[in-house]
Amino acid sequence: MQRAALFSGGDAQMAAGDLGELLVPYMPTIRVPKSGDRVYKTECAFSYDSPDSEGGLYVCMNTFLGFGREHIERHYRKTGQCVYLHLKRRVIEKVPGASGGALPKRRNAKLFLDLETNSDLNSDDFEYEDEAKLVIFPDHYEISLPNIEELPALVTIACDALLSAKSPYRKQDPDSWEEELQASKHAKTLVQLDNGVRIPPSGWKCSKCDLRENLWLNLTDGSVLCGKWFFDGSGGNGHAIEHYKETGFPLAVKLGTITPDGADVYSFDEEEPVLDPHIAKHLAHFGIDMLQMQVTENGLRDNDIKPRVSEWEVIQEAGVKLKPMYGPGYTGMKNLGNSCYLNAVMQAIFSIPEFQRAYVGNLPRIFDYSPLDPTQDFNTQMAKLGHGLLSGQYSKPPMKSELIEQVMKEEHKPQHSGISPQMFKAFISKGHPEFSSNRQQDAQEFFLHLINLVERNPVGSENPSDVFRFLVEERTQCCQSRKVRYTERVDYIMQLPVAMEAATNKDELIAYELKRREAEAARRPPPELVRAKIPFSACLQAFSEPSNVEDFWSSALQAKSAGVKTSRFASFPEYLVVQIKKFTFGLDWIPKKLDVSIDMPDFLDINHLRARGLQPGEEELPDIAPPIIIPDDPKALDIDESSVMQLAEMGFPLEACRKAVYYTGNLGAEVAFNWIIAHMEEPDFAEPLVIPAFGEVASSGAAGFGAVGLDNQPPEEMVAIIISMGFQRDLAIQALKATNNNLERALEWIFSHPELEEEIEPAMDMMNMANNANANILAETGSEGPRIKDGSGRYELFGFISHMGTSTMSGHYVCHLKKEGRWVIYNDLRVCASERPPKDLGYIYFYHRIPS
Repeated sequence: MQRAALFSGGDAQMAAGDLGELLVPYMPTIRVPKSGDRVYKTECAFSYDSPDSEGGLYVCMNTFLGFGREHIERHYRKTGQCVYLHLKRRVIEKVPGASGGALPKRRNAKLFLDLETNSDLNSDDFEYEDEAKLVIFPDHYEISLPNIEELPALVTIACDALLSAKSPYRKQDPDSWEEELQASKHAKTLVQLDNGVRIPPSGWKCSKCDLRENLWLNLTDGSVLCGKWFFDGSGGNGHAIEHYKETGFPLAVKLGTITPDGADVYSFDEEEPVLDPHIAKHLAHFGIDMLQMQVTENGLRDNDIKPRVSEWEVIQEAGVKLKPMYGPGYTGMKNLGNSCYLNAVMQAIFSIPEFQRAYVGNLPRIFDYSPLDPTQDFNTQMAKLGHGLLSGQYSKPPMKSELIEQVMKEEHKPQHSGISPQMFKAFISKGHPEFSSNRQQDAQEFFLHLINLVERNPVGSENPSDVFRFLVEERTQCCQSRKVRYTERVDYIMQLPVAMEAATNKDELIAYELKRREAEAARRPPPELVRAKIPFSACLQAFSEPSNVEDFWSSALQAKSAGVKTSRFASFPEYLVVQIKKFTFGLDWIPKKLDVSIDMPDFLDINHLRARGLQPGEEELPDIAPPIIIPDDPKALDIDESSVMQLAEMGFPLEACRKAVYYTGNLGAEVAFNWIIAHMEEPDFAEPLVIPAFGEVASSGAAGFGAVGLDNQPPEEMVAIIISMGFQRDLAIQALKATNNNLERALEWIFSHPELEEEIEPAMDMMNMANNANANILAETGSEGPRIKDGSGRYELFGFISHMGTSTMSGHYVCHLKKEGRWVIYNDLRVCASERPPKDLGYIYFYHRIPS
C-alpha cells in the first residue's frame, strides 16, 4: 500500500534502487522496439481511443499494441503483460500577458507523441502538452517519465525507442496511402504578392520554356513553371525550382491536381510534398475557386451571375446551411487521403441492421476471442469500426459555452468528432495493389472486396453478407439454331446501364456542347452545365433487353455464331444494391464518367424481372464444350479487346480481364468470366499480364499458363480451363501430370480414360459431404441456413453513394442515408441533416425489401 502511494503521485520520491527492485520481475517482458516492429501509440486496437482521449492510451511494452482505458484490463487478463506506457495529450489555454496577448505556457518537455494537431485550433491561444508514465498492473503503480537516472537502462532505452517510433502506417513507398504528409511550416504565414495575376482554367504553359505538362503554380507570385524534381518522374526543365532559388518563394501547387478535396503541394524549402491547410485561400488569391473549379475573368464571381450547378456543389449541398448531427449513428470518418470511397461504403454498410447485429451485437464475444494481435483480425476490426460509428462515443456535440465561443470566435475547439480508420484501412487493403495505395478507387469495387472478406471470415451462425446475395439466371440463345442455355450465377449488385439515347433534353445537350467547344477554343470559361436527363424506366428497360454475346460459340452448330443473352433474377435479395454504370472506357483506356441525372425512385418494383426458367417449346443447347486451341507461339495470340471490355464493365480490374481472355484462348467473355471466378483470390490477380517468350511453354511445362510449383503441380490456369469444360479437378490434374502439362494431349488423355472419371465422381461426392459438414460446424445452431434470402421484388430506397469527378481514378465520394425519417449526408468527418438529397446524381443505391 505504501509503494502504491509513492507511485500514484504526491511529493514523496522513491530511491533508484527501489524502482529497479520493483521492475526486476517484469524485465523479461519489456522489449525494445526493433526495425520492423509496429508501435501503435496513436490508436487503441479495440476502439478509437487515443492519447487525446480522456483516459489516454496504454501501450504494451512487449507487443507495442495500444489500448484505451476500457480495454486495457482485457489485454492484461488475456496475456498477463503487466508493464504499459501510458500516453496522454492535453490541450491547454495559454496564459494572457499584460499586453493582452497570450504567453506561451511552459510545457512538459516537448511534443513527443507522433500525433496530428487539430487544424481548427488557434495556436496563438492554445498549445499541446504531452505526458508519459509507466504503469504496472494490476495495482496501477505509476512512474512518471522522464526518469532516466532512476530507471534501469533497458527500461529507459525501451521507453525512448517507443516514444520516438514512427507511425505504423508509414511506408517507404511514396505511392502508398500510408505516407503521411505534414503541414508546411510556411502555410500559415505565406506571403502572397498582390500583383493582379489570375490563372485561367486551362491552356497553361511554362512562362520560361512553353512546356504544357508537369506545371507548378508558385503560391507567392502566381508564376507557372515546369518541374523536373518531383517524385512523379514527369519531364520538365526545372524552371520551378530555379525560380525558388532566385526568389525564395517556398510553396507551389501542381496544376491539374486541384479538386475540391485538395491539391498536390510541394515545399522547395522543406524539400518534400506537404499539406497546405489554407490551400483554398491561397488559390483564391489567383482567382481559383476550389469548390467549383471555375475561374471568372476577374477572379471574382459577380453577384449577378448565376452560380454553376456542378455536381460538386449539388452532391455536397454547397450553399445550404446544414445542421450538424451528433450521437449514435452520426459519426464521421476522417479522409486518410483519397479514402472517401471507403468511408462512404462503410457508412452504408453499418446502417444495415444485419451488419450491426453481426459485429456490434457480438462485440464482447469477438473481442474476447480475438487473436493476440487484434490489428490483424478482420472481425475485430469490423466490430471496432461498427462500434466507433454507432456508439456515439466519438460524435458528441460541443458544450453550450463552447458553442457560444465558436460563434463568437468563428473557430472550433477540439471535440470528439469522428474517427480515423487508419488501422481498418491498413488491414482491409493489405496485399491489394489498388486499395493499399493513396489513389482514388471505385466504391463498387471496394464494396465487392469487402463482401469477399465478409464471406471468408464468418461470424456467428449467420453471415451478414447474405442480405446482398442473389441468383441471376442467364438465358443465352443461339440466333441461328434458336436453341437456348440457362445458367445461374451468384451476384451482389444489380448493374443498371445508362440509356443515353433516351435523354429527354437532347436539344439542350446539343446546344450546350456547341457553346462548350466555342468557349474552349476561345479560352473562355465554359457555359453553365447542362446535364443529360435520363428516365429511370429507360435504364430498367435497357437492363432487361437482350444483349449480344461477343464471339459466341454454339454447341448446336459446333462453331461460332451470333448469340444473345438475357439476365433475370432467380431470387431477390433482402437488400438490393443498384450500381448506375456511369463509368466507361475512353480510347486511352482511362475510365470516364457519364454526367447524367436519373430520376431514381423511392419505391422500386422489379417483380416483372423474376426468372421463369426453361419455357415450353424451348430446346436446350447441347452440353458440349468448345475446343481449346493453343498457338505454338504464345505471343501470336491476340487478346480480344471486346471481351476484355465486357469483363471490365462488370467491375473487374483491367489487367485481370486481359489475363482471363488470354489464358482462355479468346473463347469469349463467358469462358474468361469463369477463369476470373477461379482466380480472384490469387495475390497477383490484378497484376499486369506477362506473355512468356517463345519456347518457354515447351521447356517449362506450359509456363505460359502459369509456372509449375515445386510440388510438380500442373499450372492452375490449365487446370481451370479443363474444369470449365465440365471435368473434375482431380481428373484435370491427373491428366496434365500424365502428359507433361500439355493441354491438348491432356484432353485426349481424359477422353481415352473414361473409367477414371467414374471413379473420381464418388470420391468428390464424399469430399463435398465432408466440406458441408465442416461448414455446418461454424453455425451455432448446427445448420448454416439458407444462403439466399429470396422474397418479394418490392423495395424502398434508404441510401445512396455519389461520386464527384470525371473518373473512378479521381474525385470524391459522399454518402446519403435515410435515418429516423430524414436524410443525412455523410461527407467524411462532416455529418449533417440533408436539405436537398441529390437522389438523381447517385452512383450506388441501397434499397431494402418492403415486407409483404
